[in-house]
Amino acid sequence: MTADANPGKNPAGTEEEKVNSGRRWVNTILGTGIVATIASFIYPAIRYVIPPPVSEASNLSVVAAKVGELKDNDGKVFKFGSTPAILIHTPGGDYRAFTAVCTHLGCTVQYRADLHEIWCPCHNGIYDLQGRNVSGPPPRPLAQYQVHIQGEDVVVVRNA
Repeated sequence: MTADANPGKNPAGTEEEKVNSGRRWVNTILGTGIVATIASFIYPAIRYVIPPPVSEASNLSVVAAKVGELKDNDGKVFKFGSTPAILIHTPGGDYRAFTAVCTHLGCTVQYRADLHEIWCPCHNGIYDLQGRNVSGPPPRPLAQYQVHIQGEDVVVVRNA
C-alpha cells in the first residue's frame, strides 16, 4: 500500500479550483464586455432623446433692422437669441415685434402684407397686428417685444 504524499488534499480538487478560477476570470471579462456593448448602444440613444441644454442668449435686446430698411406695411424675420422673431413696420408707420414661433406647433410665422396679418403657413393660423390669435389652431397669442429707435437702428427688447 502506498501512502498519499498529501493526505487530506485531493489533487483533483486543486485542478478543479484552477478551472473555476479561470472560468470566473473569463466570465468577468465577458460580462464586462457585454455591459460595455449595451452601454455603447444605450448612451447615444439617451443623449439623442434628452439633448443638452441650450443656453439662451444673455442679452435682452438685438438690432433687428436699420431705420428705412423696412417700408410701410412690410415685415422681416430676424434671429433673437436662439429663436426667430418678426419685426413689422405697420401701415401706420410704427414698428411692432413678436416672437416668430407659432403657439400651435412651433412653426415660423410670416407677415402677410396683402392681408395686414401674421400668418402661420403650417396650419393656416392667423394673428392680428397686436399678436392675438384670430383664427386657426393657435391656442395663444404671440409674445410681444418692445421696439425702440436708437439713432439709425431699430432695437427690439425682450421683456425681462
